[in-house]
Amino acid sequence: MKIAFVGKGGSGKTTLSSLFVRYLAASGAPVVAVDADINQHLGVALGLDEFEAAAIPAMGERLPEIKEYLRGANPRISSAAAMVKTTPPGYGSRLLRIGGDDPIHERLTVEASGARLMVTGPFTDDDLGHSKTGAVELYLNHLVDEPGEYVVVDCTAGAESFASGMFTRFDLTFLVAEPTRKGVSVYRQWTDYAADYDVALKVIGNKVHGPEDVAFLREQVGDALLGCVGDSSAVRAMEQGRPFTLTDLADPDRRMLAAMREAVDARPKDWPKFTRQAIEFHLKNADAWANSATGEDLKAQIDPGFVLGPEAMTAALPAVR
Repeated sequence: MKIAFVGKGGSGKTTLSSLFVRYLAASGAPVVAVDADINQHLGVALGLDEFEAAAIPAMGERLPEIKEYLRGANPRISSAAAMVKTTPPGYGSRLLRIGGDDPIHERLTVEASGARLMVTGPFTDDDLGHSKTGAVELYLNHLVDEPGEYVVVDCTAGAESFASGMFTRFDLTFLVAEPTRKGVSVYRQWTDYAADYDVALKVIGNKVHGPEDVAFLREQVGDALLGCVGDSSAVRAMEQGRPFTLTDLADPDRRMLAAMREAVDARPKDWPKFTRQAIEFHLKNADAWANSATGEDLKAQIDPGFVLGPEAMTAALPAVR
């Protein structure tokens, strides 16, 4: 399952995404965590020190290699340079599995709290909307995940994901919101943007101090509110770099993590919709900028008979490596 954590800066989405990654990994589930935020803090939140986190190979710096590998023998893609962040896979493309022995997972992940962690790398002004998040979108577009397997993406704050369609790449999106007008304004922004794309969204209230805060969030977001978490001394210890395990969490916080996993596992896997949305946004990007940027008609990259999913693993290439 593909899961996104979104929210305004400072809402606590990195902290909650790291707790969810730890929770899934502690159950023995295969988990890939991806730090796609402008501020790269997920590695430290997962227990790495700052030097270890900074040394993780960055996806954005290896975008040409990622493209070349994923392109495989797909005859519809003329070159890796002609691939853009929305380029969908087709017959001949190399597809990915969580925990697979492919060079992307082998070379670009490190172990952190029982999960495999990948990072986009530090952002610059020139990166926004381009190589960094583009590497993540290509990864998600070529990833075949099965039930009981999870990829958790800590997304950049704001509306950057809407520039290409990455917001449709997830089975469930958790929006972390503080019980303030500014906090719920992010929820309205997301629902407005995603209204026409059947995006599953659940709100997690964070920094909640009492029933009044819960009532405020319920009034503002309705049934989208899955639950709330408050201040936690155990989480504060984790954020300060002190020893931490999930058993340090209070019972309500552990129940919240369990409810989040239950919500994720209840989502149906709709590979035709996932493929259809990828094509839709690729066509939009081709017309808007990608055709002129590459000098090619990128609509020709779409393979009309291809649907991503487990069956495509054997049809895409005889061997994945």
